[in-house]
Amino acid sequence: MRVRSRLWIVPVLAALVAVVAALPALSQPAAEPAGTTSVAVRPGRGAPPRPEATGVVLAVHGGAGTALRREDTGARTEKAYRDGLAGALRAGQKVLRDGGGSVAAVEAAVRVLEDDPLFNAGRGAVFTEDAGHELDASVMRGSDQAAGAVAGVRHVRNPVSAARLVMERTPHVLLTGQGADDFAVRNGLPAVTQDYFWTQARWDSLMEAKGHSGGGRTPAVGAKAVGEAAMGTVGAVAVDRGRGLAAATSTGGMTNKMAGRVGDSPVVGAGTYAKNGTVAASATGHGEVFLRGAATATISHLMEFGGRDVASAAHEVVHERLTALGGTGGVIALDPQGVLAAPYSSEGMLYGYLTADGEVVTKVFPGE
Repeated sequence: MRVRSRLWIVPVLAALVAVVAALPALSQPAAEPAGTTSVAVRPGRGAPPRPEATGVVLAVHGGAGTALRREDTGARTEKAYRDGLAGALRAGQKVLRDGGGSVAAVEAAVRVLEDDPLFNAGRGAVFTEDAGHELDASVMRGSDQAAGAVAGVRHVRNPVSAARLVMERTPHVLLTGQGADDFAVRNGLPAVTQDYFWTQARWDSLMEAKGHSGGGRTPAVGAKAVGEAAMGTVGAVAVDRGRGLAAATSTGGMTNKMAGRVGDSPVVGAGTYAKNGTVAASATGHGEVFLRGAATATISHLMEFGGRDVASAAHEVVHERLTALGGTGGVIALDPQGVLAAPYSSEGMLYGYLTADGEVVTKVFPGE
């Protein structure tokens, strides 16, 4: 009788255990959906990173590296950089204003930067160790994650356009070398000789990198600034009226690089990435580290699978993950709501953005 009279204790204890087990779960905040623009403070890391701007439809970068400084930069040089960035933004704006998609907008923006000798892409490409030019570019469309890229091209005036053709007219993603050059010509892109890419500033940078000045001529003061400030690449990200994302990146590589070296710019998930619902991102900096860290894809994954906003995801990749691998640089990252992040761990990064109401903003000095 005593044993039977105490059987009521068992269900009571079971109920108490269930309540205690549920308490930690009840104290946890609900997970936010992927791509949300709200910012959550990460435990132990202080204030959350803030986005660069909101209401953005297009952003461009002109490379990350040694910073341009107000005290050392003449008004003419500053204006040239701002005009270059603004011209790229206006080209993309025209596409979007006329109802074009985000892919066409980023291609138009990057083409302007490729034609400007101030930037390390296209016309302003740096020299390889054998005094040649090898150019890389990529494009990615967020709606279906289609992508196209070229690497090591030597005669394509606008590699970003060749990359788009690879995406739209072949079953492949990446073409390289002579095959990529031939493909571009067959599809109507103008071919140029190597001397089209020659500029005095880039030649001086090569001579400086090799440890001599070439015939006793001291490298121009501006050569180092131009060569290093635009160290990595140019790129663009955009969102169109249908919330479609796209990204594009183009580069002349690194001064005095080994012939045949390919960095992150033509590699999907490293230098370029776009996926509707998360982010369009274009990177610039130490290409080998951005490759090893799968930089741009990681930003998207943090947003999609970790519920992170674009600012905190981009900040973690640039300031934590890539620096831990030993490299510096930056990214421009745009989400479908027009929230832009532009973190960089190098001394400076050239970039700018266009808002939905037509405002053009350019940044050439740190802290602007």
